Amino acid sequence: MEVCRVQDVSSLHDEILRLKEDRHAIILAHNYQTADVQDIADFTGDSLELARAATTREGDIIVFCGVDFMAETAAIISPEKTVLLPARDACCPMADMITADELKLVKSRYPEAAVVCYVNTTAGVKAESDICCTSSNAVKVVNSLREDQIIFVPDRNLGLYTQRFCKKEILPWEGFCTVHDCITPDHVRQAHDQHPGAVTLVHPECRPEVIDLADYVASTSGIIRYVCDSSEKEFIIGTEVGILHRIGKECPTKKCYPLSPSAICINMKKTNLVKVRDALISLQPRITVPEETAGRARRAIDRMLAV
Repeated sequence: MEVCRVQDVSSLHDEILRLKEDRHAIILAHNYQTADVQDIADFTGDSLELARAATTREGDIIVFCGVDFMAETAAIISPEKTVLLPARDACCPMADMITADELKLVKSRYPEAAVVCYVNTTAGVKAESDICCTSSNAVKVVNSLREDQIIFVPDRNLGLYTQRFCKKEILPWEGFCTVHDCITPDHVRQAHDQHPGAVTLVHPECRPEVIDLADYVASTSGIIRYVCDSSEKEFIIGTEVGILHRIGKECPTKKCYPLSPSAICINMKKTNLVKVRDALISLQPRITVPEETAGRARRAIDRMLAV
């Protein structure tokens, strides 16, 4: 991972702002990005918020500071825009845990089931799905369907969490987030010992036994809203540590501690200011999705956004 010297950050920041204006570009950053990348972004949010921003924010070019499936999603729903992924090798291991062909096989075994795919999937998997969801709307999406049986891909933990709030039968794929799945009940107990009285907030990609020990479960933006709106002053945050920067900016009077300091997504950290600057100069790496795939995937995404 390239590291910018402190004295370079200010000049890079100014250069990016100039290029962004010249290119009529917008910069979108996920809550797990590094602090300096979040600070240069026009909009920072979770997967659902970023998907909406890609369609509603003005700009001919979207610089997506995240991982590959996020940039693919933006390219699918905003085909008239140029979508750039500054860190071309920033992938999502969970998204790679299922392929379109594997999903086709599962669908053949359960022909009456609806397919709900987490947005953390490839365009090909979205194209084979009935509807997408995010961690913030998975329960609402599943409950909106008429089918009683749901194939839920690829995150088993989010699928099991969603099952708690619906009467439908959920068939979860055995995928997982390599960051959240490593958080254990021992991490929760240790954090409680170190910060007695702090409210514990965790992401629904965490294991069920971790969720059972939490006070509140939400997407990254849901966690941020909870901290800012709460009358409590101390919080244990059970998700990727990049979120702490945004919480610190939006809720500076609150004290937040990482549930697991090692909860770091190395792929989210591959983006830096140099890569953002270079992407704006070269208009590369550009993310495109073949229209045959994009058209089918777009239906699943649009159906989610309508919910």
